[in-house]
Amino acid sequence: MKSSVLTRYRVMAYVTAVMLLILCACMVAKYGFGVGEDVTFAVSQLHGVLYIIYLVVAFDLGSKAKWPFGKLIWILISGTIPTAAFFVERKVVAETLPLIADARPEPVKA
Repeated sequence: MKSSVLTRYRVMAYVTAVMLLILCACMVAKYGFGVGEDVTFAVSQLHGVLYIIYLVVAFDLGSKAKWPFGKLIWILISGTIPTAAFFVERKVVAETLPLIADARPEPVKA
């Protein structure tokens, strides 16, 4: 497996998690204080698009890492739980780095 697959996942996990936290703050402002309805709409739409991209990237990583279906579902759902993607991303990186290291070719000895 190439390291670029893991890098794409890491970027999208962080972007999705940060956008979800911003969306939560916007929802508190909208429903708690009655302000920012337009901003909340824009942020929710942006998070939705980014989450779809996250799903594609995470599924790609899961298929190349040959994860079981249950693990893949948990990773896909972590983009909908505030702060969960930060913790899941760390665990995924720790489990996936050995797969990337094993895929690197051995240097040729002369």
